[in-house]
Amino acid sequence: MRYAMWLAATLFTVAPSVPTWAQTADAKPDLARAQQIVNQVCAACHGSDGNSTAPANPNLAGQQAQYITVQLEHFKSGVRNNPVMSSMASPLTAEEMRALGVYFSQQKAKGSAAKDHEVVLAGQKVYRGGNAASGLPPCAACHTPTGVGIPARYPRLSGQYSDYTYAQLKAFKAGERGSDKEGKDINGKVMAQVASRMSDSEMQAVAQYAAGLH
Repeated sequence: MRYAMWLAATLFTVAPSVPTWAQTADAKPDLARAQQIVNQVCAACHGSDGNSTAPANPNLAGQQAQYITVQLEHFKSGVRNNPVMSSMASPLTAEEMRALGVYFSQQKAKGSAAKDHEVVLAGQKVYRGGNAASGLPPCAACHTPTGVGIPARYPRLSGQYSDYTYAQLKAFKAGERGSDKEGKDINGKVMAQVASRMSDSEMQAVAQYAAGLH
């Protein structure tokens, strides 16, 4: 019963503030300006079409537009601590951050493939069913069975580099993400709670399984 109640609480947590993407939702995004920023700044790490060539840098193609915008806000405000991304996001306006989210969401993800069959099977078990023994909820509850995520709240994991997903899970578990004192990263706090219940092998397995989702 406590497991079910905890899961319900994580799924329906409401952020205390209105993010930029919601504040500017009625404005038409300037995609030409977004593409200009991508070509000048983002492409070096994430590719001009949002498909990164380096596993350390996330694929952004096909990612939830609102999620990207919120993360840019967090980098700019310091909620997410990443010196490189903070410097990139610092000069961006609210409109530019929203436009970048829309731009990348419209790009076609090239997808990825799982590597180890046995590890993938273990990841599938956790992703779909969680781990009741440790109170770990299924990843599919928030990121959907196909890994496409839920707009604004939970990102797309499908086709993401397993190395990157694994690194982020470790960061959540270590308190390097989702631990801002002002409580702005509500969903990050949820993930920090989730990751704290995961073993290292579970994190690696889920990361590989999610990479191959379509």
